[in-house]
Amino acid sequence: MRDEGNLKAFCSVVFDDVFIVHSVKIIQGKECLFVAMPSREVRNGEFRDTAHPIDNDFRLRMETAILAKYHEVVGQMVDSVSLPTEDVTF
Repeated sequence: MRDEGNLKAFCSVVFDDVFIVHSVKIIQGKECLFVAMPSREVRNGEFRDTAHPIDNDFRLRMETAILAKYHEVVGQMVDSVSLPTEDVTF
């Protein structure tokens, strides 16, 4: 978890206990939180996702699960100082 500007948290997502995607970000947009996939900067200064869902239905399911877990953890941290780490498995 972070609270640095618009970046609220990083997470890793594990799929069927056989594949993991690190550096998934939870970002505060102008109107709501959103999930940003890991990316890298290319030569022209743009950023390209290094991993991302192809199917929109799956993307929505994954984003919903990630944001639900984020809200759950943030709700538990009201008076907590420690920052928990927990895997969410698909």
